[in-house]
This record gives sequence, structure tokens and C-alpha cells, in this order.
Amino acid sequence: MPLDPSSRLKSRYDILFEPLAIGPVTAKNRFYQVPHCNGGGYRDPSAVAEMRRVKAEGGWGVVFTEQVEIHQTSEISPFIELRLWDDKDMPMLAKMADAIHSHDALAGIELTYSGINGPNLYSKEVPRAPTAGPILTFTSDPVSAQAMDKDDIRDVRRWYVNAAKRSKACGYDLICLYGAHGFGIIQHFLSRTTNKRSDEYGGSLENRSRFMKELVEDIRDAVGDSMGLTIRLSLDEAFDELSFSNSELRECIDMHSDLPDLWDLAHGTWEDCSATSRFKDEAAQEALITGIKELTSRPVVGVGRFTSPDTMVRQIKSGIMDFIGAARPSIADPFLPTKIAENRFEDIRECIGCNMCVTGDMTMSISRCTQNPSFMEEWRKGWHPELKPAKGDSQSVLIVGSGPAGLEAARMLGGRGYDVAVAEAKSELGGRVAKERLLPNLAAWGRVMDYRLGQIEPLANVSIYRESELTADDVLAFGFEHVCIATGSHWRRDGTARHVLIPVAIDAQMPVFTPDDIMAGHMPSGHVVVYDDDHYYMGGVMAEKLVGLGCTVTLITPATMASEWTTNTLEQGIIQKTLLEMGVDIITTRKLASVGRDHVNMSCIYTGKEQSTAADAVLMVTARDGDDALWQDLKQRQPEWQDAGISSIKIIGDAAAPAPIAWATYAGHSYAMNMDEKPAGDDPVFRREVTGLDPTPISDIRKG
Repeated sequence: MPLDPSSRLKSRYDILFEPLAIGPVTAKNRFYQVPHCNGGGYRDPSAVAEMRRVKAEGGWGVVFTEQVEIHQTSEISPFIELRLWDDKDMPMLAKMADAIHSHDALAGIELTYSGINGPNLYSKEVPRAPTAGPILTFTSDPVSAQAMDKDDIRDVRRWYVNAAKRSKACGYDLICLYGAHGFGIIQHFLSRTTNKRSDEYGGSLENRSRFMKELVEDIRDAVGDSMGLTIRLSLDEAFDELSFSNSELRECIDMHSDLPDLWDLAHGTWEDCSATSRFKDEAAQEALITGIKELTSRPVVGVGRFTSPDTMVRQIKSGIMDFIGAARPSIADPFLPTKIAENRFEDIRECIGCNMCVTGDMTMSISRCTQNPSFMEEWRKGWHPELKPAKGDSQSVLIVGSGPAGLEAARMLGGRGYDVAVAEAKSELGGRVAKERLLPNLAAWGRVMDYRLGQIEPLANVSIYRESELTADDVLAFGFEHVCIATGSHWRRDGTARHVLIPVAIDAQMPVFTPDDIMAGHMPSGHVVVYDDDHYYMGGVMAEKLVGLGCTVTLITPATMASEWTTNTLEQGIIQKTLLEMGVDIITTRKLASVGRDHVNMSCIYTGKEQSTAADAVLMVTARDGDDALWQDLKQRQPEWQDAGISSIKIIGDAAAPAPIAWATYAGHSYAMNMDEKPAGDDPVFRREVTGLDPTPISDIRKG
């Protein structure tokens, strides 16, 4: 429901709800959703628009798009971002602006020319940058950029103006010129690392900032005084000794203090700016941004994975920033401002800083959120993060298991009005989350459990039974209409995973452990080989844990780097750096061949050549198997379901198919949302948009 300002109680958080001008427009409060990607872009425009609308509904005063490519000579395929190349792109962007305006938020658009970050794999155009050099991308594309001459600079300035005019016509209130994270051409001009020009656009800071100054002046002339213009810059590029440093940033802002209507400041690289909670706390950028407000009369916005209202207030009252910038917290809880305004702090879904949202962009797929399963499903499935559909015809549901899937299902079903019983075999609730939150630097992940238990506690129609391990006979005797099997999974100890598809030979005298053993308190000693064929966070976390216990650790992986999949969560580099600094010996491109009584045999994934390393114990971080024994027993007895009064039994989450925690909360949410719904049949269970065919005959195109 929309926030009614008059309904707010007076509190110490009132400062967060003060209106504040950004040039010619005024934000209704200080909650500023900074630009963030989502894996949807030009492919899923209605899904992206509805996601942004929900943010506005949730009380955000400013809601921005993701980066919007302004011209086909600079695009970052295969990554899927919004585009504003010509008038054909305007309808989807206008739809987004209208959606944001529907709840009185300011609509912002981030215009981007990617320069040395744009490989142009789709457009096939030659990339352009301030200085010639290899394209800098996540995928190391073997492409170089051509140095821009004066005509190129004038072209890019004109393209920005064209995009700004289109942005105004689409209804946007704010334009952000992207020059942060190493991704925007403004930063490429500012940084001596990427700008080695000897003309008036290179050399001194005044020269290197000339392009930025000209862009703002061009756009002001083009759009008039009806739109606010903001600049997003890096707080500290931190690439090398020529990088655009924090001291240079301060000098730049002092030099151009009133150039934009707002300074939007973020860390130098995306990896630093959106660091996971494993490695950076809330407000991690405070030291870099403190004091910058004194250099300008314009408002300043910064980020820092803000989840605590008290931290937000301190940022404002201490004069560190004027707006609370957020991307990930606005994903985890689009209604964060409303909940703070209404003093409903217990209802806030705090971001856990896992960066699962980032993986949608990095894998060119629709983003997920561990805490908010409705993220990017607002339009596709009609899921709302706060509203629940009315209860259907059924009455009772038994959920077996209290992990993230089971708790999310119980929260949603209980909120819809069903009578829910949760049976947990152990005395502790939370499943894998309760154990993993105790591992090194994963404490924030416990919010997945804490939030759901907090929401369930007041529901009189949800009962939780601990130490209640159920058999098929028990389930059939209870008489529940629906049964949800959410019994979790366990780690295998036989080496089977992605690169080894059959169990390896293991000498019985070698102690073999799994992450389940470590989390249960059963610890190895001496020299431990961690074999990681999982490639997400667990192998690195286990190595950290063992070093902390005094073990000597060798991490062996078939991948080319430790915890390889975490490139998608932007933390692989810091994981590998941390392990190396802790003294972990990392051996890559080797798969497990066999395990002897005092050594491990491995083979090169390319040549098959074998080598061995001594070991006192082995920790297998490989595949997980779903704990589906109860499901299998019940499936065998399906003819008995009807007589037992059971309409359906389903298995969800890790019990069905082990995956990251975000998959489990999504599974629980989907199960609860689909209760009493008619089966979708063979068609997709979500809406999608299909590209329309251009009716222009090919012969007319060739005539040109």
C-alpha cells in the first residue's frame, strides 16, 4: 500500500523523510535507489518497469534505471542492459518512467557510453575510447578500442545530447552521467590509467575533466531547466599509481563544485562498491566519502549496503551525505522506506550481501534475491513483495523441514490464511542457514532465517514442532490436505561432482570429511586437502575455517581459480587473495583421481598427467544429494494419499535439487503462491515479451 506521510509517527528517523531539491526537481525523501542492473534490460522491459514501480510504491523518493547505452558504437553484449540508441527504444523507457511516477517518485535515467569497456560484439562497430588500448571486460574479449579524435569527441557529445532529449521526452526527471566503476567514458577521461592524451583532453586534471564539463553544458542547453543532472563518479579507482584517486576526486569536485545538480559517489570498481558481506561491512565507503560535502553546495549521495535506519540517520546528521543511496537493500526490501516510516523495523528484509542479485547481470539471466523471491517476478508472475493472494479452497498444509525453503513456504502460506504445521527433525530451526551463518564471515546470512521466523512468530495459524522426524506412516496418518517436503540436502564424500562423475577410490585409513562434518564440529587436523569441485563459496570458506583451526591447507580444484563461480558475485579476486595471504596452497586445473591412506592423487584436466600430494585428511566440497528418502517413500505409497485425505505431496528446495539459498527461498515462495492454483499445463509459468518482427521488406533495406 502507498505510504501516507500524514500517518507517520514522529521519530528520530524523520530526517530521512525530508524533501530535498536536486536542481529543478524535488525528491520527496532521502531514499535514493541508485542505478542497478537486473539481468532484464532490453529483453524484459515490462519486468524491469514493474520492478522499478514497486520500489516507488515502497516509498523510495528517487528510482533510477540501470545503465542505458546511448549509441550502438558502445555496447556491452553479451550483458543485457537497457538501450536508447534511437526512437524505437523510447516506449519501454517511457513505460518505466510512468511506472516510477505512479507513486510520486522521481524517475532517473543513467546514460552510459562504455568506451574502453564496450566490445561491441552485437553491433560490430569499432570501439572508441580516450586512448587506444585493449577492451577491458569481464570476458577478456580480444578486441581493442580506437583512440577518439576531436570529431569522435564531438560525435559522442552529440549522442549524449540526443539521448538526453529522448530521456526528457520519455518523462524522466533526472539524468545521471555514468563515470564510475571503471565502466563509463567520463571516468576513462578522468583517469590517467585510461587517458594518455597530450591534447586539451589529457594531462592536467582540468583537461581530463573537460569532457565531463562539456557534456553537462551540452545537456543543460538541450533539455533546459526542467531536469536535474547528476554525475556518478568513482571514489577511488584503485587500479594502479595512475588511477583516479580519492584525492583527485576531491580536487575534481572542488574544481567543478556546482557543475551537476548532485554528486553520486561510488567505490572505484564494481567489485569494491558491491563487495559481499563476507568482506565488507555496512557503510564501508564512509572514509572515502567523508568531507566531500564540504567541497560543494550540491547534494551528495553515497552507498554502503545500508540496512540499519540508525546508520542512515548518522550519515545524514554527520554531514557525510544528503541522500541514502541503495541498490542491494532496495532489492531485498523495496518497502524499506515505508517500513522505517511506520516503525515496522521487524518487518524489514535486510540485505544479506550475498550478491546473488549481481549474478543475474553477470550470467545474462533474470536476477534473483535470496531475501526477496519476488524480485524480477513482479510482472512475470504477478508476485508482490508485500501483498499475498487470498487463501484458496484448501485449509491445511504440513511442511516437513525448517530450512530456507520450508520457512519461506510457511511464512507465505500462513500469511495467506492456511493452517500450517512445520515439522523439524532437529532441535534447531533454519536448516543449512543455521549452520552456515556460523562459518567465517557469513553471519549476515542468518538474516534469511531470522526474518522468516520473526514473520511466522505472530501467526496463530502456523505451528512449529521441533525434534519431529517424520516417517511416511506419520505423514499419512496426520490428515493434512497438502504436504511439502523441504528436508534439505547433504554433501557427498566420495568425490563425485562436476569433473568426476563416478566415485573415486578412497583408502579407508584416510580421514574424509565434508562441510557437514565441519559445521557439526567434527574437525580434521594436520595437513588437509580441500578438494573443491563445487566452485561457489563453500570451498574457500572451508579453507578459511581450517586455517583458523591451525591446519595446513592445500586447496585443489579442477577450475582455473579458487571458488570460480564467485566471479559472478564479484568476490573471486578477494577470496583468492585472502586464501593466498592465509598461506593456503592453491592447485588449479586438477581433478581428484584417488585418495590413498596418506596422500591424494590428482590428474590434470587437460593432459591426464597424475601427481600426488601428502595429506593427513581430505575435505570433499563436491556435490550435494537431496535428502529425499521421505519423499521417495511417500511417492511409492501414492495410492494411499486419497484415503489419507491428502490432495498433494510435493518436494521443494535442496531436497529436490540442491542449489544456492536463493533457489530454496524461491522454491518455498513459489510453492506457497501456487497453492490451490490451477496447473499451468505445458506453457511457461511466467509472462515474457517476444520481439516483434520488423515489417520492412529486405529489398527496401538494401535499397537503403
